[in-house]
Amino acid sequence: MSVRKAVERYLRRRRADATESSVKAWKYRLKLFTEWTEGIGIEAVGELRPYDIDEYFDLRSGRVAPATLESEMWTLKTFLRYLEEQLDAVEDDLSDAVRIPDLDAEDRSDDTTLRSEDAFALLDHYRDDETVRARRSHAFLELAWYTGARQGGLRALDVRDVHVNEEYIEFRHRPDTGTPLKNKIHGERPIALPSAVMDVLAEYIRKERHDVTDEYGRQPLLTSSKGRPTNNTVRNWSYMATQPCLHSACPHGKNRGTCDWRAYTHASKCPSSRSPHKIRTGSITWQLNRGLPPEVVAERVNASVSVIEDHYDWATQEERWRRRRDRMESRRQYVDQLDLEENDDE
Repeated sequence: MSVRKAVERYLRRRRADATESSVKAWKYRLKLFTEWTEGIGIEAVGELRPYDIDEYFDLRSGRVAPATLESEMWTLKTFLRYLEEQLDAVEDDLSDAVRIPDLDAEDRSDDTTLRSEDAFALLDHYRDDETVRARRSHAFLELAWYTGARQGGLRALDVRDVHVNEEYIEFRHRPDTGTPLKNKIHGERPIALPSAVMDVLAEYIRKERHDVTDEYGRQPLLTSSKGRPTNNTVRNWSYMATQPCLHSACPHGKNRGTCDWRAYTHASKCPSSRSPHKIRTGSITWQLNRGLPPEVVAERVNASVSVIEDHYDWATQEERWRRRRDRMESRRQYVDQLDLEENDDE
């Protein structure tokens, strides 16, 4: 079996238990590996040897960032393990030859995030200015910040998923009608929200939401005049909603009235605007700083604790110190129980 055919077979198998976006990412990474093997004359997967895998690592390590290299090597390792265990098409333990770079957290993550002070400056502006309160940008930012949800999850919300009286929203996996969640059924969850956030969502639905349905007859929560937005549209809304000139003077010396970055198609060029992913990163860091246990935050944002620690937690050293101090104080009652003088068993 050629490497190209093996990759095609592997991706077909993975489509059954992965999202389309994940499969696309794996396809691209393995395409690079396939083209490299063809370029050096490897005609079948059975010809692959540990030396080849090591050579490929050296090649890619000189061309991509450490975090990208890590992702590529994990994809390659999983692919080779499939060939070993499912097809018996390569020599045993070939996947062990794949080196996974040992990265620091700084190498894995991008620290460009929506800081909590910037988020609340924006939210205060939206909540206090009647001309923009409860409009789509406001509703989007309230949802994105207080849930820490992924872009696809925000896009997937329907009006029926907002439970105003009970003060929670729920994310549902609905692949048959165009809104799968990244982790599929495991991504389904209710998220409790503060009363102030629910008040904004209720006001948005009542006054500002376009009364439209999508192609499946569902009522999207966040809407354009045409129905449910695409992922790219949600990203553009995010850039527009997070520009600091909405509430303060431009930190980049621009005039708001003439700035090209205020245009819908150029908002991403503003150095201070943020994508949904950057809002998610800032929200997760803030939730942890507020004292929510990592496992609680992980459940709310649908990610593992280890992924949060490696990719989303961008707390400063001072913020981390405060967390440790607060945890120590909260556990003082247990430490007191260790005092020998208070031991009633003796």
